[in-house]
Amino acid sequence: MRESEQIVSAAGYRSVIGAGDYWWKTIRAGEIFRIHDLEGNQAADTLFYKAGDLSEKYSASDTIKKQGGLYLGDGSQLISNRGNVLLEILADTCGRHDTLGGACSRESNTMRYALEKEPMHACRDSFIRGVQEMGGGKADITCNINFFMNVPVTPEGGLKFEDGISAPGRYVEMRAMMDVVALISNCPQLNNPCNGWNPTPVEVLIWEP
Repeated sequence: MRESEQIVSAAGYRSVIGAGDYWWKTIRAGEIFRIHDLEGNQAADTLFYKAGDLSEKYSASDTIKKQGGLYLGDGSQLISNRGNVLLEILADTCGRHDTLGGACSRESNTMRYALEKEPMHACRDSFIRGVQEMGGGKADITCNINFFMNVPVTPEGGLKFEDGISAPGRYVEMRAMMDVVALISNCPQLNNPCNGWNPTPVEVLIWEP
């Protein structure tokens, strides 16, 4: 999906991102942005940038430090690498969103899952395409949020990809605190349970409160 006029509904803007596809769009300050897990257990890998300036972007480390916790939920503020609030989570019916697991790539899939043939399309491919369309390049890709993805930290300090805890119809809703660009890779991953072994569509909605 590209930044373009999609289906306009009572919410103002609505678009469905197909399994494995990507989408990006500008969200204006004050607008509400909802990501809707249509069929359940679908990871929506997401990057945020200040509109018009790709050098200011979501920072996982600053966000974790500001809120004093690893997972995002009601009331979490998404902080940029310059210490500014990009968005604030207003409502969350899932209960856990990962900040550490990162985005799958062909290289990591090959190493992690011992794949013998050319690995499938991955989220990093979608992020590269998206930022290129936005006028940037690979250097503009940073740590992402994995909405609806369950990646607990083990007692030894490692990460473990677990079955999702989302379900059909659950969503996360945010208010943009400045003009931002959202870039979503609707994860195509088949090699771990983050998508319930079956990637499915997600829906995005944007409206003025």
